[in-house]
Amino acid sequence: MNETRTTQEIEEIKERILTALETVIDPELGIDIVNLGLVYDIEFEGETGETVIKMTLTTMGCPLADILTDQIHQALAEVPEVTKTEVKLVWYPAWTTDKMSRYARIALGIR
Repeated sequence: MNETRTTQEIEEIKERILTALETVIDPELGIDIVNLGLVYDIEFEGETGETVIKMTLTTMGCPLADILTDQIHQALAEVPEVTKTEVKLVWYPAWTTDKMSRYARIALGIR
């Protein structure tokens, strides 16, 4: 590819990646992983299109890791600039309900 993208173009692509990730719904909670606060970082390599999603899960033994990872790969396949997706699970900082958006809190009845 060897496209050189501006910082602004990369930020716009990251926004589209974030929007795509909002289509990935946690099957247990029925809310997307972005509003749940599970996505910690998006790394997008402007020249190659390689993308790394750093995220956590609500619990360490969460049985949904593979399902969510598959859904992330499907969602990012819709973003044309993304050529390769890697999902890295991180456990620090630990997820808490404080990381949830206002929307997620209201939907789940958490104050």
